[in-house]
Amino acid sequence: MLVAVMSRCVPSAVGMLHCRVDDGAVVGLDVADRDVAQPRETGEVDIVDQRVMEQLLEELDEYFAGTRRDFTVPVRLRGTTFQQQAWKVLGGIPYATTISYGEQARRLGSPRAVRAVGGANGRNPVAIVVPCHRVIGADGRLTGFAGGLEVKAWLLGHEQRVSCGDGPGRPALVGHAPRPAAAVCEPFVQP
Repeated sequence: MLVAVMSRCVPSAVGMLHCRVDDGAVVGLDVADRDVAQPRETGEVDIVDQRVMEQLLEELDEYFAGTRRDFTVPVRLRGTTFQQQAWKVLGGIPYATTISYGEQARRLGSPRAVRAVGGANGRNPVAIVVPCHRVIGADGRLTGFAGGLEVKAWLLGHEQRVSCGDGPGRPALVGHAPRPAAAVCEPFVQP
């Protein structure tokens, strides 16, 4: 009997990450809000899923080490048509760059769907890899992130430091978000 969904909980710079792989693709990645027991798997593990999980963990290690900006691991996002369109826009936001929810809605071709975009982002099943943390409020404030605003601030600060050549490892200050990579590399102070 094959395991339906391969699941691992791994430590990271932002806390425990709950990673899930099924049928040769990542189907879930979220920041655990508490220590989660390592899932027990019964039955055989699919070799393809094992390879995808290993690739995901390696790419996450590289991301947190500051040596990876884009993920190549296969991802399968399950959601409504609108959610999938919103998540596709997320994949086009460059590393260390932020856009507003309004801009994401415009890129979708639905400029009035700002709240729906926020709702779709909140249901993004593969955080970090599908970078919903790069979407901020129209006024530049950090808003809405299932992993918590401190984690969102850390991810944005990490990308900014790596992009500016400061390297990873220094803790991000809550309320600091990166500007586009072309901007001067100074901390962004939230309005």
